[in-house]
Amino acid sequence: MLDKNYDHHKYESQIYKLWEESGAFTPKVDKHKQPFTIVLPPPNASGKMHTGNVLMIAIEDLLIRWKRMQGFNALYLPGTDHAGFETQTTFERELKKQGKSRFDFDRETLYQMIMDFVLQNKGLIENQIREMGASVDWTRYTFSLDEKVVRTVYDTFKKMVEDGIIYRGNQLVNYSFKWGTTFSDAEVQYKDQIDPLYFVRYQLVDRQSDEPEYLTVATVRPETVFIDTHLAVNPKDKRHKQWIGRKVVNPLSQESMQIIGEGFVDPEFGTGIVKLTPAHDKNDYEVALHREGLPIQSIFNLEGKINERAQEKHVPELFGLKITDARQKAVELLGERIEKIDQNYTHQVPVDYRSGDYIENLILPNWFVKTSGIKQAALQAIGKGELNIFPKWQEIKYTQWVENMRDWAISRQIVWGIRIPVWYKVTPQNAQDFWVAWIDSHKVQQKGVLNTFLNETTSLAQIKQGLQRIVTLTANAEKDYVVSSTEPSGEIDYIPETDTFDTWFSSGQWPLVTLGYPDSEDFKYFYPTSVLETGWEIVTRWVSRMVMFGYYLTGKSPFAQVYLHGHVRALDGKKMSKSLGNVINPDDYIQEFGVDALRMGLVAGSANGRDFNFPRDKVIGYKKFANKIWNVARYIESLPSPVSAAEIHPDDQQVLAELKTTITEVNRHLGKFRFADAGETIYQFVWHQLADVYLEKSKERKEAAASTLVEVFTTSLQLLHPFMPFVTEAIWQELRLGAGPLISSSWPTI
Repeated sequence: MLDKNYDHHKYESQIYKLWEESGAFTPKVDKHKQPFTIVLPPPNASGKMHTGNVLMIAIEDLLIRWKRMQGFNALYLPGTDHAGFETQTTFERELKKQGKSRFDFDRETLYQMIMDFVLQNKGLIENQIREMGASVDWTRYTFSLDEKVVRTVYDTFKKMVEDGIIYRGNQLVNYSFKWGTTFSDAEVQYKDQIDPLYFVRYQLVDRQSDEPEYLTVATVRPETVFIDTHLAVNPKDKRHKQWIGRKVVNPLSQESMQIIGEGFVDPEFGTGIVKLTPAHDKNDYEVALHREGLPIQSIFNLEGKINERAQEKHVPELFGLKITDARQKAVELLGERIEKIDQNYTHQVPVDYRSGDYIENLILPNWFVKTSGIKQAALQAIGKGELNIFPKWQEIKYTQWVENMRDWAISRQIVWGIRIPVWYKVTPQNAQDFWVAWIDSHKVQQKGVLNTFLNETTSLAQIKQGLQRIVTLTANAEKDYVVSSTEPSGEIDYIPETDTFDTWFSSGQWPLVTLGYPDSEDFKYFYPTSVLETGWEIVTRWVSRMVMFGYYLTGKSPFAQVYLHGHVRALDGKKMSKSLGNVINPDDYIQEFGVDALRMGLVAGSANGRDFNFPRDKVIGYKKFANKIWNVARYIESLPSPVSAAEIHPDDQQVLAELKTTITEVNRHLGKFRFADAGETIYQFVWHQLADVYLEKSKERKEAAASTLVEVFTTSLQLLHPFMPFVTEAIWQELRLGAGPLISSSWPTI
């Protein structure tokens, strides 16, 4: 006898156990069946899952259950991501609460501390995935630091180095002084900021009597004036093109500077004349790469302070100052050479995607992927129809990103992650090329050039034992390093690369490593996967990387279709933030309303790939809906045995016709990834056409209508199962509607 109301607490855990033990989650390779594969975008092991993860699982599990019931060999691959930078910064906040920092520990100690932290979080995430009812194959679970993953990432790196696609060089990168690491272009965002715009006078050399004494240049960065190499104007700017080839005097270093013509200069900005600082501006850097005689000289050290070039350029007052202090001092030094100041200039500044902290363009040695060698296939995949992105308007973002992709900086100056498998040769001749930070036997951090410590009788073994970070001050030639996962043997001394891979380099190979690339039976059968479902914000950071790696390593797109869901925002429409106190904990909603209500509410509230406010009212509404279908089940349980009718009743014909239409519409909507429309179609049929209309009419002829009612209700449970798996399975089991579990039953056909 069914309880009066559906109690999700009573059923959810026991039903999930039933599903696991039934083997429904674990498909076997069967070449007589068509595979359908979804790889779960691995949640970050830096903390528990959020509402976006819940939406993701609800949609993916919906698709998997639908295809499984249709007879496909459906595989839902689970895993979690070590999430390098994000996890380390989360852990660093925990250290800060204890009055400690990453600088207090050598590399190996800090790595193990973060690993312990991650393993604890990983267990919490795995429990959440189970709570959500995700029908993932736990026997094929992957953690992004598993040996098979690291081995594949190392093999890919080595292949790309040998193919000339990965190289090491001193180039302009996005660098965070706060976090002490490089970011790729995909991890940099831009925000509007109000800063003073300074109009600085540069004295014209060899001026004629009818010419102005000064040319005025607008800049928000007076602290970099002393390292300016040239001024630039747009050659099409009639006001200034006559200055091309002339010279001015740098107002701080007093060095002569030539004026050149460059098409990137915006005549509408400032005075139409700009200064070039190639080591700290992307446009200026590109100019310097393609013109002879433009020196690229960095003026910031790794701590964000003005380096010794200030002394070389005759402005010793700036040496050792941080950027904001150097800016104030530079304004003071420029004095009357500042013509005017616009105090309310609004412009965009680069910030990191994680914390919104300022990003500096800096010349640093890094490992880079030469994207021109692998991005074309990822771009052509759209045109060839080998890759389809939904909603369609998101294809534009993907295409523009891939088209304009620069070389990808893949090295991160952090501890947590997969270490780049490179060892540098250390000789008396090149020891001065390495800057190192390490912890000595007294747990004191030492920083400086390697040969300084070696000359002080510190052994290389001691330095390596306490190593935190190395930076090679010049790009090493190929002969100066060895690609190897272990330290090379022999008489030559080696020091390890301490940079780790960009998380997106390893997770970019996720569809491959989860399926046992390149030789496993799983890989041969389940790859390429069928659908990638993820948030729109990582179409550049992750989706494009996976497509590039897929084509580079296998010649195929790793998935046929991509569906990008929108962000779930807070009830007030703002981005969820702890500081705003508007974060929604999915666990609270699961506890109060049940998994089915949360899943269906989020799916129904989604807006075809656009951001949407958390649909609390819909979640509450689908809790009521769960009770509605439960009450229909209770009514059916009370019915007498059905009797055969001489002919089908018009009411029966009507409800069966409406059911047929519902099946057609649900299939059509799901095929187009219109999940909210599919869910609404089922909801309307079950609540209104079945329960409110047909069931009420059938009460006048219980025995005659019973068989049709049971048939329609059973089919409705099958239609609803991918959306609300727990309550439908609970009813299926309680009423004994099939020989096996509902999860393994067949999808309704017309």
